[in-house]
Amino acid sequence: MTLKTASLAALGLLALSGNAQAQEAWQAPRAGDWLITGRVTDVAPTADDAIVTPGGGATGLEVDVGDNIMPTLGFTYFLTDHWAIEAILGTTRHEIRAQGGATDVAVHETWVLPPVVTVQYRLLTGGGFSPYVGAGVNAMLFYGGDDRNGFTVDLDDGLGYAAQVGADIGLQGPWSLNLDVKKVWFNTDARINGGALESDVDLDPWVVSLGVGRTF
Repeated sequence: MTLKTASLAALGLLALSGNAQAQEAWQAPRAGDWLITGRVTDVAPTADDAIVTPGGGATGLEVDVGDNIMPTLGFTYFLTDHWAIEAILGTTRHEIRAQGGATDVAVHETWVLPPVVTVQYRLLTGGGFSPYVGAGVNAMLFYGGDDRNGFTVDLDDGLGYAAQVGADIGLQGPWSLNLDVKKVWFNTDARINGGALESDVDLDPWVVSLGVGRTF
């Protein structure tokens, strides 16, 4: 093989390699695409509401709701290059405690199904970085409750609101890294021991996720 032939062959291989790399480069999803994301999610309620008697009498106790880390799935459909709709699915388990003074006692554990649907706006439509903001609604569905330490607790299901900010960062091919932060506003009524005690609870959790997505 002559030097000229070898040089041409090397240039050809470089060109093919460059084309392959270009084909494998991640691009921001476009209209009609689906982005499915598996995440590890921390749901951290911020409740610190007072526990009172039915007449509003003070007990000196407050509600504390523990956080929980669980896997979740996000499904995002792109209506246009800039606008998308996302739904997240997952379930978490939280411990509810009564705290105040020398008292710190678990009163209930419950599973929560908190689906969130948001409308997202994405400023960038090209390249390997796709930040977004969003807003939408959520539901809180309590199930599988387990009363603790002789207490009984009833929680009301309901609807709330959510805001989000996040970004997808291209890895390779259809794969991307996702960071997502949601703030959810949700209020529920808690009745303890058949209504002997009650609390108007603002759960208002932060929902922080890290995951990997695939564009289809």
